[in-house]
Amino acid sequence: MAQSAQFTKQKELFGHPVGLYILFFTEMWERFSYYGMRALLVLYMTASTIQGTDARGTGLGWTDQEALALYGWYTMLVYVASIPGGMIADKLIGQKKAVLLGAVILCIGHGVLVLTDVWAFYTGLGLVIAGVGLLKPNISTMVGGLYREGDIRRDKGFSIFYIGINTGSLIATLVIGFVVAEYGWHAGFGLAGIAMVLGLIVYLYGQKYLKNVGSLLKAESKEDEISYGKLYGELFRSPMQLAVTGILIILSIVGWYFMDWGFGLLFLFITAIAALMMMIYKDLPSRIFKDRFMVLLLSFIMTIIFWGAFEQAGGLMNLYTDSKTDRMLFGWEVPTVMFQSLNAGFIIIFATIVANYWAKRKLKGKEASSILKMAMGIIIMGFGFLFMVFAVMEFEKSGTSSMLWLVFAYLFHTIGELCISPVTLSFITKLAPVKYASLLMGVYFAATGLGNKVAGLIGESASEFGEYSVFLGILIFTSAIGIVFILALKPLKRLTHGAEDNEREILEQEDYELANPKINN
Repeated sequence: MAQSAQFTKQKELFGHPVGLYILFFTEMWERFSYYGMRALLVLYMTASTIQGTDARGTGLGWTDQEALALYGWYTMLVYVASIPGGMIADKLIGQKKAVLLGAVILCIGHGVLVLTDVWAFYTGLGLVIAGVGLLKPNISTMVGGLYREGDIRRDKGFSIFYIGINTGSLIATLVIGFVVAEYGWHAGFGLAGIAMVLGLIVYLYGQKYLKNVGSLLKAESKEDEISYGKLYGELFRSPMQLAVTGILIILSIVGWYFMDWGFGLLFLFITAIAALMMMIYKDLPSRIFKDRFMVLLLSFIMTIIFWGAFEQAGGLMNLYTDSKTDRMLFGWEVPTVMFQSLNAGFIIIFATIVANYWAKRKLKGKEASSILKMAMGIIIMGFGFLFMVFAVMEFEKSGTSSMLWLVFAYLFHTIGELCISPVTLSFITKLAPVKYASLLMGVYFAATGLGNKVAGLIGESASEFGEYSVFLGILIFTSAIGIVFILALKPLKRLTHGAEDNEREILEQEDYELANPKINN
């Protein structure tokens, strides 16, 4: 079991454990490397292969549809890899070592991407996928392990951590655009690698502040020990779960035949995870844990939908910005990549404001449950696409569109993101059974990855249905989903069995055992 160990007393800074800031800066540099490369990816793939046609150098010469397809697969696999990453941490090496191993693999992956050969491009992407899969779910679980159960500061801690994520994104999208314009695509990839090395150095330096979190703990009994093989073995003695799995396998084979092998493998992977989730549900010892587990899985539906819409930023909206937006500002053309820094900049400005707003509502006894925050986040983000609808209307009328539409779209996307993403990370650490914590964090990031793949498919559909229809469709669908979850708020809250009812501010970290199975099995 990879969970938090026995706490004595943690050194604090600005009202939070110092370990939070170590994880903050580690994640900041990791996200610099990821978002910096993500901002270049589609543009690099669609750049011409003919020398001299693009000042940034030669690209791969792919069509927009081909680039968006790979972008969808890559951004999905980056997060889907969080499931095996969580399993490895829970079962074999613990969260702390999983983060370290992931950081090392990421350094190697970004280093390979500096090379100009096509094999290096695919190999580098593969290494980045593996590295993020190990690092991402486990560093987030470690943040939750810094706080005692019932400490209202946990949500604020995740918001601070989220600022770290987006500080890295902001710096990357501001700096890498200039580097690529001056020195070319592969210099941008190299800069991402340097950032990851800095993140690794910070993490190694801060180990003394992370002694009480992320270690691999021995199960107190055989009941506490995780055996995924045993869970899958029990599947064959569970008729209902086996029947559902069989149906999903048949559907996966159909998908393989009518779509392609990539989708077939994806559907089979989803089937395997669905079977594991059903067996974990059956394995849980009480109705309270089963109900909370179901609420978590339902919240992952919102995650898929949210990121399926939000991740148009790196795909369809990125291409729209590059080709159909008037980017001239006081005689200077703003690089396309820099527009993605708007999201990160807005997060740094609004993260603590949004977190404090919800915390004050909670302390005043008003409705501020995580489920409400997530539902509102989807609706607010969806309304950001209203401005993209206006942008398309202006382009169809005049042949160009104002960059202000993008600014407003990213602003609404950011407020929505702040209501759902850090909140969901915190929600998982509150409701997840301790022995499955890293796995469920991995499932959350896998849901994020599926949302990224959905985003790629939606972006591809623009070539057939047009940008206006795509943006308007996203607006309507996300608003409808958010409203459905708000209407279902009371029964969903009942299923959490008061997990968020007694939250308060705990200023001093007392002795406690976060991984006590009697508290949260």
